[in-house]
Amino acid sequence: MSYLLVVEDEAETRQLIAEIAAEEGYDVEQAADVRQTRILIERRRPDVILLDMQLPDGNGMELWLDLQLSDTKVVFITGHSTVDSAIQALRCGAIDYLQKPISLRRLKGVLGELKTLMHADPVAGSEDCFAKIIGQSPAIDLLCAHIEKVAPTQATVLLVGESGTGKELAAEAIHLASSRHAKPFMPVNCGAISPNLIESELFGHEKGSFTGADRQHKGYFERASGGTLFLDEITEMSMELQVRLLRVLETGRFMRVGTHEEIEANVRVVAATNRNPEQAVQDGTLREDLYHRLSVFPLQLPPLRERGDDVILLAQHFLDDLNREGKTAKRFGPEALAAMRGYSWPGNVRELRNFVYRSYILADDLIKGDFNAFDLDEQAPTQGAEILVPVGVPLADANRQLILATLRQCGGVKKLAAETLGISIKTLYNRLEEYGELSETADQ
Repeated sequence: MSYLLVVEDEAETRQLIAEIAAEEGYDVEQAADVRQTRILIERRRPDVILLDMQLPDGNGMELWLDLQLSDTKVVFITGHSTVDSAIQALRCGAIDYLQKPISLRRLKGVLGELKTLMHADPVAGSEDCFAKIIGQSPAIDLLCAHIEKVAPTQATVLLVGESGTGKELAAEAIHLASSRHAKPFMPVNCGAISPNLIESELFGHEKGSFTGADRQHKGYFERASGGTLFLDEITEMSMELQVRLLRVLETGRFMRVGTHEEIEANVRVVAATNRNPEQAVQDGTLREDLYHRLSVFPLQLPPLRERGDDVILLAQHFLDDLNREGKTAKRFGPEALAAMRGYSWPGNVRELRNFVYRSYILADDLIKGDFNAFDLDEQAPTQGAEILVPVGVPLADANRQLILATLRQCGGVKKLAAETLGISIKTLYNRLEEYGELSETADQ
């Protein structure tokens, strides 16, 4: 039987927690202050501590840090919960936190999760949780460290980062490192679903609840039961739907469209946005109360430009995948590597992946011209030209780079360059004249 210590100065609250914990199968003892807590811990080390942040003779969080009980799970109790205090509690290693007045349903849920966590294989959920996150930069190491801290808790997480930084991968890592790893992970892009359908998609609907509802439909909250629901682009939700989501997060229950019967929402919510959430609150696209409820543990995802040589690790990872699929052995040339390091990648990892894929395809098309961002010789680096055309460059500029680089590669022979490019010699002359690059020297 797991031993649980309740540390709470309010006698009625302490007794209530002790009774509920005993009903849930814990061996329970109680302490009202720091002094009693230290005495009880010296006698017997608890498996779980429910610890009030403010005690008559000290601070609960400082007590916890001083005790250094690495094998004990802690849940903080607070009567003055704020986003900052919740974040601080979780970063101190708390599994969760309870706000006064304590909800009995939430208390039972936390105690149940603790039992599951203590009896679970500690490696099963976290062994490969970071397998899809490629990188060795300090920014990525810090992100993974924070994920490891928050994953075992039931805290809602708000992922904030530019488009293409890998918010869904981070959400999946949180899921895989949690006690919910064996249950579904369901990503939902709130901006990709019609505003008329998103309520039904999230919460489900009953047959006949609206025109076209010819059968009962289970929404994401129901289908993700026991697992994790990832709500991407949360600021794209209507304000009315944000109210409903807030109610689900606070009560742990929801209703399908067309019924008044409540269903328990046994899911962990991870949300994400590519906007500044505080600015979204000011702009009126995100409710302030929902923002605070979602950002119990906010995580900032670093843009690729702040990840140093991770850009090369990622590019090589994408190229390795393409080489395996295509049974090829293409490699990056030194100029391409330097160009990738020097580019800011405003589209982040998504832009890099698309660039590698596009360049890989072009390599097959332009083998005769020996021209692309990779070493085309599969055995040794090519001596041919290399270019890097980032996403966002105007098409006319990209065409100019392509034409001039091909002409150089063909030794200035315009006929060969035109054939390589797949255009007529007349079109090539017109383009060169437009660029001010038309030489009077005859082709050899």
